[in-house]
Amino acid sequence: MSWTLTAADLPDLARGATLLGTGGGGDPYIGQMLVARVLSESGLGERGITILDPDDLADDTFVIPTAQMGAPTVMIEKIPAGTEPTLALRTLEAHLGRSADATMPIECGGINSMIPLIVAAETGLPVVDADGMGRAFPELSMETFAVYGVHGSPLALAGERGETVIIDTGDDDRQMEWLARGITIRLGGVGHIAEYAMSGADVKRTAVPRTLSMALALGRAIREAREEHRSPFEAIAQTLSTTLYSEVRELFAGKVTDVERRTTEGFAKGRATISSLDGTRDGTAGSGSTLEIRFQNENLTAHRDGELVAIVPDLICVTDIESGEPITTEGLRYGQRVRVLGISTPEMMRTPAALAAFGPRAFGLTEEFVPVETAQALV
Repeated sequence: MSWTLTAADLPDLARGATLLGTGGGGDPYIGQMLVARVLSESGLGERGITILDPDDLADDTFVIPTAQMGAPTVMIEKIPAGTEPTLALRTLEAHLGRSADATMPIECGGINSMIPLIVAAETGLPVVDADGMGRAFPELSMETFAVYGVHGSPLALAGERGETVIIDTGDDDRQMEWLARGITIRLGGVGHIAEYAMSGADVKRTAVPRTLSMALALGRAIREAREEHRSPFEAIAQTLSTTLYSEVRELFAGKVTDVERRTTEGFAKGRATISSLDGTRDGTAGSGSTLEIRFQNENLTAHRDGELVAIVPDLICVTDIESGEPITTEGLRYGQRVRVLGISTPEMMRTPAALAAFGPRAFGLTEEFVPVETAQALV
C-alpha cells in the first residue's frame, strides 16, 4: 500500500538510513536538511511526498532512480547546492525523450535515501519504496538492478555549477562506474546522477522492496526505545525480525582505539580498531579483546581477534554503545564507546550472481562470504 512521507518523518528516516548505510552512503542529515528546505519552499511540508509500494506499480510505469555519488568524507566540507539531482533527472529525460512517472533510490542507506525525496519535492513525482542495494555500496555497478538484468547506462551526471554529462556504455556497468567516478573526482569529489531507468515490471523483478519504509521504521524504533528507556538494540532486532533482514547479531562492544582513513580514487578507505572495555574474551557476543573493521565508504569486514565474524554484503553497523545512534565511517573518532551489529541481507543479495557483483571478491578481499548468523556461531 502506498503512503505519505512528511517533513516530520525525516529525522527518523535519516537515522534508519544511517544504520542501513553500514557506515557509508554519506551522512543523511545533510540530505534531510535539503529535503526539509525544499518541502518548505514548495508548500509540500503538510501534504508530504507520495511513496509508492512497488507492488502497486503498473508494469509500464517509467521509473528513473536518482542519487549522489562520491566519497562521503567530501560531504563534510562540500555541501551540494540541492538543485543537482533534479538537473540530472531532467538531463536523462531529455536524452531518452521520455518523462519519468516516478523516481526511486539506488540505495536506501545514507544520504541516497534522501536524494529522490529532494527530486520528488521539487517535481511532484512520487518515490518508489524500493532500491537496488538494500543498504549502501560504494560503486554504481553494485546493484541488484544490474544483477537481475537492468543496466545503468545511459547515465546523466550533474555538478553543482550546472555541468551535465551523459555516459552511455551499453551493458557495461563497470565501465559506466569507472567513467562516472573519474568525472565526479574532477567535479570536486561529489556528483549527482540519474541512472537505471526501468519499467514498473523491472522494479518488481530486480529491486529490494520496501526499504524506505524499513529505514523509517528502524529510525522510529530507535528513537521510541530511547524515549521509553528501553534497549534500542532490542528494538532494532524486533523491527527487523519480520523483514528480509531478520538475523541481527551483536558482534562487539568497546572503545574506538584507532582509525585510519584516507580519501583516494573517489572513495573513503581505511580501518578502525575497537578494543573491549575490560580486555576479556570469553567467546560470547560482544566480548574479545579487539575488533577490526575495514571499510571502503561502507564497512566491508569485521574480524574479532583475527577471526571473521561478518563480511559484505551483510551489514556491519557501528552504533553508540548506549543510545543505538548509528555512526558513519567519517564520523568514527578515537574514544567513542560503540556497539557493533551484524545484520543479514536478503536472500536475493546472497545468490552467486549477486555475490559476484558486490560480494567479497568484488572488493578484492580474499575471504569467502559467510552469512553473519553462521560466522557468529562459529566463533
